[in-house]
Amino acid sequence: MLSYVWTMARAAVVAALVSGCAALWPAPEGAPPVLLHDSLFAAPSKRVDASSVFAVSDEMRRYLRREIAAELDSKGGEKGLYDALYSRNQLKLEYDAEKTRNAAEAFAARTGNCLSLAIMTAAFAKELGLTVRFQRLFSDETWSRAGDFYFASGHVNVTLGRRHHDPRVAFTERNQLTIDFIPLPEGKRQHAYQVNEAAIVSMYMNNRAAELLARGKLDDAYWHARESITQDPRFTAALNTLGVIYRHHGNLAEAEQVLRYVLAREPANTIAMSNLVTVLLESGRVADADALSRTLASIQPHPPYHFFHLGMEEIRAGHFQAARDLFRREVDRDTYNHEFHFWLAMAYYGLGDSRRAREHLVIAMENSNTRGEHDLYSSKLERLRSAKGR
Repeated sequence: MLSYVWTMARAAVVAALVSGCAALWPAPEGAPPVLLHDSLFAAPSKRVDASSVFAVSDEMRRYLRREIAAELDSKGGEKGLYDALYSRNQLKLEYDAEKTRNAAEAFAARTGNCLSLAIMTAAFAKELGLTVRFQRLFSDETWSRAGDFYFASGHVNVTLGRRHHDPRVAFTERNQLTIDFIPLPEGKRQHAYQVNEAAIVSMYMNNRAAELLARGKLDDAYWHARESITQDPRFTAALNTLGVIYRHHGNLAEAEQVLRYVLAREPANTIAMSNLVTVLLESGRVADADALSRTLASIQPHPPYHFFHLGMEEIRAGHFQAARDLFRREVDRDTYNHEFHFWLAMAYYGLGDSRRAREHLVIAMENSNTRGEHDLYSSKLERLRSAKGR
């Protein structure tokens, strides 16, 4: 479900950790502060190359020319490509949010998150001479976590069109076809706005920065965040990620500068606010941190994972009914979070309600972001079903 990722460091005293939109702000008057400090970091382990994001590999070209050439010829570029990507008899793509891949990597692995798959689709489309338009969707961000990092994820899709009218295909209104690897639930409206290719590259680089940060590779994370900011200096998510990288690298003054830069332009950006609270605490400025925490709490008293953590305390204490009620509150706020459904299943299991436990394990499995998560939930579900049969 990931498209681009915002990171924030977990801080126990922070009362709210929610996301704001990656807004565009007017250029500030005067010279902006120096936010990038290359000398603090070692060189990247390999070149950070924006041009590789949409690069088409020889394998991808062979696929177009040999595997689906007849389909493209008979159906037209966008419809033929659509069928190839979605047909289980063709590419057999799988959704996997474990890593954000560029076009060639996603094709080679036959898997990716929605941003990776949108990038791969666009690379194919451009190779075919189709027009490509990216959209970022207005929707509630979804949340996930890895260790002490929390990730807020948005969503993008891609629309394809023909440069010239093709009389063989009458598939979409105005000769356009939108491909979305995470279809919207039926009956739910979705609003979107167009973003350019530089913004998509910026999102890609920020995703990689966040993923590298979570793995403790701070030098590589810095250079990816740097490239994200270079591609789109107004992309809030990348600036926030940079602040978190500085903080984990021990550069608290630089972290504070970046986060205050974001808040000067987006005063209600609660992710940046949350991270700044952590930086202030680690800098020994407790009074400043407390004041900012109160502001944060007034904006959003119950941050993502708030009820989840309370529910985990109840689970550890063996209070399964209280845990169930708390996990339900998180599911009501983020119905596609697999972790919430898994622990709700465990609460039901503790209450002796195996039927509901199985139901929520199925939902957790269906909404898992990686193959590893899917396999874990599948094995748990099989054990429950086996226990029922005995």
